[in-house]
Amino acid sequence: MKIGILMCGAFPEQLQELTGDYDAMFQALLSGQDFTFESYSVFENEFPNSVDDCDGWLISGSRFGVYEDHDWIGRLENFVREAVTVARPIVGICFGHQLIAQALGGTVEKYEGGWEVGRKMYEFGGVELPLNAWHQDQVVKAPEGALTIASNATCEHAAIIYGDRAFTVQAHPEFGAEMIEGLIMTRSDQVGDLAKIDAALEGLEHPVANEILGDQIADFFRSNRTRDGEA
Repeated sequence: MKIGILMCGAFPEQLQELTGDYDAMFQALLSGQDFTFESYSVFENEFPNSVDDCDGWLISGSRFGVYEDHDWIGRLENFVREAVTVARPIVGICFGHQLIAQALGGTVEKYEGGWEVGRKMYEFGGVELPLNAWHQDQVVKAPEGALTIASNATCEHAAIIYGDRAFTVQAHPEFGAEMIEGLIMTRSDQVGDLAKIDAALEGLEHPVANEILGDQIADFFRSNRTRDGEA
């Protein structure tokens, strides 16, 4: 199964030296799942020719906001809507989570409580899973018909499922402790809250559930689905 990774940004070289860019981290997260991968720098207007070029799609995080006025964001929203229509499975992480929600009628805003950084606990159907986060924007209103499947006290729509068409997560299951530490070292000024940075540093010593989310993403991609209009 071929997965197309839609890159919505790129980390500076200093951070890429730690774990690679988004596509390398996603390939590591989904290693052993019998997938092949192809990357597209959509933030530089490098798009696939068709939603059928890959068997499934994964939209990365980004330094941009989904509500910003960039041509590639509108183009990516159109791509999402087409993929959903023709039942090409699509997964969104952080910015990708927000972009899919916005494309399908949801609302994304900056969280009034500021940045969420480091290891956070999320309730997935009664099971608490720790995942690394790094965001200020979040989905504040899910699209009609979407099902929120994970949340916590500061992020109501932490994971959303759209039937068999899309699966999205606000946190970063591809981020390990090295990437969070690197972000703390290079972007803590953006966060502007020493208590949150200290908590994120403390969280580096504790495990996260990346492997569990990686398996869930892989299972979603492999699920049987039928295009609209097909028997």
